[in-house]
Amino acid sequence: MEALFDFWAAYGSTVTFAMANAFFALSTYAVLSTGVLSFTTVTFAAIGGFLAAQMVGQFGLHVYLAFLIAGIGGGLGAAVVASLFLRLESHWMALASLALVLITRVTALNTPGLTGGVNGLVVPVTISQFELFVLLTVTTLVFYRLHNSWYGLASRAVREDAAVASTMGISPYRIQFTAFLISGAVGGLGGAALAFTLQFISPDTYFIGIAFTMIASTVLGGSFHWFGPIVGALIFTALPAAMQAVVPAVEDVAKGVVLILIMVFLPRGLIDPRAIGLRRAAKRRRDIEHEAEKTHA
Repeated sequence: MEALFDFWAAYGSTVTFAMANAFFALSTYAVLSTGVLSFTTVTFAAIGGFLAAQMVGQFGLHVYLAFLIAGIGGGLGAAVVASLFLRLESHWMALASLALVLITRVTALNTPGLTGGVNGLVVPVTISQFELFVLLTVTTLVFYRLHNSWYGLASRAVREDAAVASTMGISPYRIQFTAFLISGAVGGLGGAALAFTLQFISPDTYFIGIAFTMIASTVLGGSFHWFGPIVGALIFTALPAAMQAVVPAVEDVAKGVVLILIMVFLPRGLIDPRAIGLRRAAKRRRDIEHEAEKTHA
Protein backbone atom coordinates (compact mmCIF):
# COMPACT_ATOMS: atom_id res chain seq x y z
CA MET A 1 0.00 0.00 0.00
CA GLU A 2 2.86 2.35 0.80
CA ALA A 3 4.32 1.70 -2.64
CA LEU A 4 0.97 2.64 -4.19
CA PHE A 5 0.92 5.93 -2.30
CA ASP A 6 4.49 6.63 -3.36
CA PHE A 7 3.59 5.93 -6.98
CA TRP A 8 0.57 8.24 -6.83
CA ALA A 9 2.63 10.97 -5.18
CA ALA A 10 5.14 10.73 -7.99
CA TYR A 11 2.78 10.37 -10.95
CA GLY A 12 -0.58 11.66 -9.73
CA SER A 13 -0.07 14.99 -11.48
CA THR A 14 0.77 13.15 -14.70
CA VAL A 15 -2.61 11.39 -14.57
CA THR A 16 -4.34 14.72 -13.96
CA PHE A 17 -2.70 16.36 -16.97
CA ALA A 18 -3.41 13.25 -19.05
CA MET A 19 -7.12 13.66 -18.33
CA ALA A 20 -6.98 17.36 -19.25
CA ASN A 21 -5.12 16.54 -22.46
CA ALA A 22 -7.75 13.91 -23.28
CA PHE A 23 -10.30 16.72 -23.70
CA PHE A 24 -8.08 18.42 -26.28
CA ALA A 25 -7.53 15.13 -28.12
CA LEU A 26 -11.27 14.38 -28.17
CA SER A 27 -11.96 17.89 -29.42
CA THR A 28 -9.55 17.33 -32.29
CA TYR A 29 -11.01 13.90 -32.99
CA ALA A 30 -14.51 15.38 -33.23
CA VAL A 31 -13.64 17.30 -36.41
CA LEU A 32 -11.05 14.83 -37.70
CA SER A 33 -13.71 12.11 -37.64
CA THR A 34 -15.49 14.03 -40.41
CA GLY A 35 -12.35 14.50 -42.51
CA VAL A 36 -11.38 17.97 -41.24
CA LEU A 37 -7.86 18.67 -39.96
CA SER A 38 -8.10 21.72 -37.73
CA PHE A 39 -6.06 23.28 -34.93
CA THR A 40 -8.96 25.43 -33.74
CA THR A 41 -9.20 23.44 -30.50
CA VAL A 42 -6.53 25.79 -29.16
CA THR A 43 -8.88 28.75 -29.66
CA PHE A 44 -11.82 26.93 -28.08
CA ALA A 45 -9.63 25.98 -25.12
CA ALA A 46 -8.55 29.60 -24.66
CA ILE A 47 -12.17 30.76 -24.72
CA GLY A 48 -13.17 28.15 -22.18
CA GLY A 49 -10.15 28.64 -19.95
CA PHE A 50 -10.35 32.41 -19.67
CA LEU A 51 -14.14 32.34 -19.33
CA ALA A 52 -13.95 29.81 -16.49
CA ALA A 53 -11.20 31.78 -14.76
CA GLN A 54 -13.23 34.99 -14.94
CA MET A 55 -16.41 33.28 -13.76
CA VAL A 56 -14.85 31.97 -10.57
CA GLY A 57 -12.42 34.85 -10.00
CA GLN A 58 -14.57 37.90 -10.76
CA PHE A 59 -18.09 36.59 -10.22
CA GLY A 60 -17.53 33.87 -7.65
CA LEU A 61 -19.49 31.22 -9.55
CA HIS A 62 -19.26 27.56 -8.63
CA VAL A 63 -16.69 25.56 -10.56
CA TYR A 64 -19.38 23.34 -12.13
CA LEU A 65 -21.25 26.36 -13.47
CA ALA A 66 -17.96 27.75 -14.76
CA PHE A 67 -17.40 24.49 -16.67
CA LEU A 68 -20.86 24.78 -18.21
CA ILE A 69 -20.21 28.35 -19.33
CA ALA A 70 -16.80 27.34 -20.70
CA GLY A 71 -18.39 24.59 -22.78
CA ILE A 72 -21.07 26.94 -24.09
CA GLY A 73 -18.49 29.62 -24.86
CA GLY A 74 -16.35 27.14 -26.76
CA GLY A 75 -19.39 25.93 -28.69
CA LEU A 76 -20.40 29.47 -29.67
CA GLY A 77 -16.85 30.21 -30.77
CA ALA A 78 -16.90 27.02 -32.84
CA ALA A 79 -20.13 28.09 -34.55
CA VAL A 80 -18.48 31.32 -35.72
CA VAL A 81 -15.30 29.52 -36.81
CA ALA A 82 -17.19 26.79 -38.65
CA SER A 83 -19.35 29.24 -40.58
CA LEU A 84 -16.16 30.79 -41.95
CA PHE A 85 -13.74 27.88 -42.22
CA LEU A 86 -16.06 25.34 -43.84
CA ARG A 87 -16.00 27.50 -46.96
CA LEU A 88 -12.32 26.58 -47.40
CA GLU A 89 -10.68 23.52 -48.92
CA SER A 90 -9.09 21.07 -46.49
CA HIS A 91 -5.46 22.24 -46.77
CA TRP A 92 -6.44 25.92 -46.64
CA MET A 93 -8.57 25.18 -43.61
CA ALA A 94 -5.60 23.67 -41.79
CA LEU A 95 -3.48 26.73 -42.57
CA ALA A 96 -6.29 29.07 -41.54
CA SER A 97 -6.68 27.24 -38.24
CA LEU A 98 -2.95 27.66 -37.54
CA ALA A 99 -3.32 31.37 -38.28
CA LEU A 100 -6.24 31.46 -35.84
CA VAL A 101 -4.01 30.04 -33.11
CA LEU A 102 -1.61 32.96 -33.61
CA ILE A 103 -4.51 35.45 -33.70
CA THR A 104 -5.86 33.97 -30.46
CA ARG A 105 -2.58 34.53 -28.65
CA VAL A 106 -2.22 38.11 -29.91
CA THR A 107 -5.81 38.85 -28.91
CA ALA A 108 -5.25 37.39 -25.43
CA LEU A 109 -2.10 39.48 -25.00
CA ASN A 110 -3.91 42.67 -25.93
CA THR A 111 -7.04 42.22 -23.83
CA PRO A 112 -5.66 42.36 -20.28
CA GLY A 113 -9.08 43.13 -18.83
CA LEU A 114 -10.27 39.67 -19.88
CA THR A 115 -7.12 37.57 -19.91
CA GLY A 116 -4.66 39.41 -17.68
CA GLY A 117 -2.46 40.10 -20.72
CA VAL A 118 1.21 39.27 -20.25
CA ASN A 119 0.66 38.87 -16.51
CA GLY A 120 -1.96 36.16 -16.90
CA LEU A 121 -4.70 35.25 -14.47
CA VAL A 122 -4.58 33.48 -11.14
CA VAL A 123 -7.37 30.91 -10.86
CA PRO A 124 -8.44 30.81 -7.19
CA VAL A 125 -10.28 27.48 -7.48
CA THR A 126 -8.98 24.00 -8.18
CA ILE A 127 -10.68 20.78 -9.21
CA SER A 128 -10.08 17.36 -7.71
CA GLN A 129 -8.84 14.44 -9.75
CA PHE A 130 -12.07 12.58 -9.07
CA GLU A 131 -14.20 15.47 -10.36
CA LEU A 132 -12.06 15.70 -13.47
CA PHE A 133 -12.37 11.94 -13.96
CA VAL A 134 -16.18 12.12 -13.68
CA LEU A 135 -16.31 14.97 -16.23
CA LEU A 136 -14.08 13.04 -18.65
CA THR A 137 -16.19 9.91 -18.16
CA VAL A 138 -19.40 11.79 -19.00
CA THR A 139 -17.74 13.29 -22.08
CA THR A 140 -16.52 9.85 -23.13
CA LEU A 141 -20.02 8.42 -22.80
CA VAL A 142 -21.31 11.16 -25.09
CA PHE A 143 -18.72 10.22 -27.72
CA TYR A 144 -19.63 6.55 -27.30
CA ARG A 145 -23.30 7.29 -27.98
CA LEU A 146 -22.46 9.53 -30.91
CA HIS A 147 -20.19 6.88 -32.42
CA ASN A 148 -23.02 4.36 -32.44
CA SER A 149 -25.69 6.79 -33.62
CA TRP A 150 -26.80 7.93 -37.08
CA TYR A 151 -24.48 10.91 -36.69
CA GLY A 152 -21.53 8.57 -36.16
CA LEU A 153 -22.33 6.63 -39.30
CA ALA A 154 -22.81 9.84 -41.28
CA SER A 155 -19.55 11.36 -40.02
CA ARG A 156 -17.60 8.26 -41.04
CA ALA A 157 -19.23 8.35 -44.46
CA VAL A 158 -18.29 12.01 -44.89
CA ARG A 159 -14.73 11.28 -43.80
CA GLU A 160 -14.34 8.48 -46.33
CA ASP A 161 -15.84 10.42 -49.26
CA ALA A 162 -17.94 13.55 -48.89
CA ALA A 163 -19.16 13.39 -52.49
CA VAL A 164 -20.45 9.84 -52.11
CA ALA A 165 -22.00 10.72 -48.75
CA SER A 166 -23.92 13.59 -50.33
CA THR A 167 -25.41 11.23 -52.94
CA MET A 168 -26.74 9.15 -50.02
CA GLY A 169 -28.68 12.12 -48.68
CA ILE A 170 -26.05 13.17 -46.11
CA SER A 171 -25.14 16.84 -45.94
CA PRO A 172 -21.35 17.06 -45.42
CA TYR A 173 -21.67 20.73 -44.39
CA ARG A 174 -24.18 19.95 -41.63
CA ILE A 175 -22.19 17.01 -40.34
CA GLN A 176 -18.94 18.99 -40.25
CA PHE A 177 -20.68 22.01 -38.71
CA THR A 178 -22.04 19.75 -35.97
CA ALA A 179 -18.56 18.29 -35.50
CA PHE A 180 -17.17 21.80 -34.98
CA LEU A 181 -19.83 22.51 -32.34
CA ILE A 182 -18.89 19.32 -30.48
CA SER A 183 -15.22 20.15 -30.83
CA GLY A 184 -15.79 23.66 -29.50
CA ALA A 185 -17.75 22.51 -26.44
CA VAL A 186 -15.22 19.78 -25.55
CA GLY A 187 -12.29 22.13 -26.22
CA GLY A 188 -13.87 24.71 -23.92
CA LEU A 189 -14.20 22.09 -21.19
CA GLY A 190 -10.56 21.14 -21.70
CA GLY A 191 -9.48 24.77 -21.42
CA ALA A 192 -11.37 25.12 -18.14
CA ALA A 193 -9.96 21.81 -16.86
CA LEU A 194 -6.42 23.02 -17.58
CA ALA A 195 -7.12 26.36 -15.90
CA PHE A 196 -8.41 24.70 -12.72
CA THR A 197 -5.52 22.25 -12.76
CA LEU A 198 -2.74 24.79 -13.23
CA GLN A 199 -4.50 27.55 -11.20
CA PHE A 200 -2.69 30.07 -13.38
CA ILE A 201 -3.20 30.76 -17.05
CA SER A 202 -1.74 33.19 -19.56
CA PRO A 203 -1.81 33.66 -23.36
CA ASP A 204 1.11 31.22 -23.59
CA THR A 205 -0.92 28.50 -21.84
CA TYR A 206 -3.14 28.14 -24.89
CA PHE A 207 -0.65 28.18 -27.71
CA ILE A 208 1.48 25.85 -29.84
CA GLY A 209 2.05 23.37 -26.99
CA ILE A 210 -1.62 22.40 -26.92
CA ALA A 211 -1.75 22.19 -30.71
CA PHE A 212 1.14 19.71 -30.72
CA THR A 213 -0.29 17.73 -27.80
CA MET A 214 -3.75 17.32 -29.30
CA ILE A 215 -2.51 16.26 -32.76
CA ALA A 216 0.14 13.91 -31.38
CA SER A 217 -2.32 12.31 -28.94
CA THR A 218 -4.96 11.79 -31.63
CA VAL A 219 -2.54 10.32 -34.16
CA LEU A 220 -0.77 8.21 -31.54
CA GLY A 221 -3.94 6.74 -30.06
CA GLY A 222 -5.81 6.47 -33.35
CA SER A 223 -8.14 8.86 -35.11
CA PHE A 224 -10.60 6.20 -36.29
CA HIS A 225 -12.25 5.55 -32.92
CA TRP A 226 -13.24 7.79 -30.02
CA PHE A 227 -11.18 5.73 -27.54
CA GLY A 228 -7.97 6.29 -29.48
CA PRO A 229 -7.46 9.96 -28.51
CA ILE A 230 -7.94 9.12 -24.82
CA VAL A 231 -5.31 6.37 -24.96
CA GLY A 232 -3.03 8.64 -26.98
CA ALA A 233 -3.36 11.48 -24.46
CA LEU A 234 -2.52 9.14 -21.58
CA ILE A 235 0.55 7.72 -23.33
CA PHE A 236 1.77 11.04 -24.70
CA THR A 237 1.48 12.67 -21.27
CA ALA A 238 3.12 9.77 -19.46
CA LEU A 239 5.91 9.34 -22.02
CA PRO A 240 8.07 12.29 -20.84
CA ALA A 241 7.89 11.06 -17.24
CA ALA A 242 8.85 7.54 -18.33
CA MET A 243 11.70 8.78 -20.50
CA GLN A 244 12.92 10.99 -17.66
CA ALA A 245 13.11 7.94 -15.40
CA VAL A 246 14.76 5.65 -17.96
CA VAL A 247 16.99 7.86 -20.12
CA PRO A 248 17.06 11.34 -18.57
CA ALA A 249 20.06 12.47 -20.62
CA VAL A 250 18.27 12.04 -23.95
CA GLU A 251 14.65 12.35 -22.85
CA ASP A 252 13.41 14.42 -25.79
CA VAL A 253 15.27 12.29 -28.35
CA ALA A 254 13.92 9.07 -26.86
CA LYS A 255 10.38 10.44 -26.80
CA GLY A 256 10.66 11.45 -30.44
CA VAL A 257 12.03 8.05 -31.44
CA VAL A 258 9.18 6.23 -29.67
CA LEU A 259 6.59 8.42 -31.39
CA ILE A 260 8.20 7.88 -34.81
CA LEU A 261 8.29 4.10 -34.32
CA ILE A 262 4.62 4.01 -33.36
CA MET A 263 3.60 6.12 -36.35
CA VAL A 264 5.74 4.05 -38.75
CA PHE A 265 4.57 0.63 -37.59
CA LEU A 266 1.06 1.67 -36.47
CA PRO A 267 0.10 4.42 -38.95
CA ARG A 268 -3.58 4.22 -37.95
CA GLY A 269 -2.75 4.52 -34.25
CA LEU A 270 -2.89 2.13 -31.33
CA ILE A 271 -6.69 1.81 -31.45
CA ASP A 272 -7.62 0.71 -34.95
CA PRO A 273 -11.12 -0.81 -35.41
CA ARG A 274 -10.28 -1.99 -38.94
CA ALA A 275 -7.22 -3.94 -37.77
CA ILE A 276 -9.24 -5.48 -34.94
CA GLY A 277 -11.94 -6.49 -37.42
CA LEU A 278 -9.40 -8.00 -39.79
CA ARG A 279 -7.82 -10.02 -36.97
CA ARG A 280 -11.24 -11.31 -35.91
CA ALA A 281 -12.10 -12.23 -39.50
CA ALA A 282 -8.77 -14.05 -39.89
CA LYS A 283 -9.37 -15.94 -36.64
CA ARG A 284 -12.86 -17.00 -37.78
CA ARG A 285 -11.43 -18.12 -41.13
CA ARG A 286 -8.77 -20.21 -39.37
CA ASP A 287 -11.40 -21.74 -37.09
CA ILE A 288 -13.58 -22.63 -40.09
CA GLU A 289 -10.64 -24.17 -41.92
CA HIS A 290 -9.68 -26.12 -38.80
CA GLU A 291 -13.23 -27.46 -38.43
CA ALA A 292 -13.27 -28.39 -42.12
CA GLU A 293 -10.01 -30.31 -41.74
CA LYS A 294 -11.39 -32.17 -38.73
CA THR A 295 -14.55 -33.07 -40.65
CA HIS A 296 -12.61 -34.45 -43.64
CA ALA A 297 -10.32 -36.37 -41.32
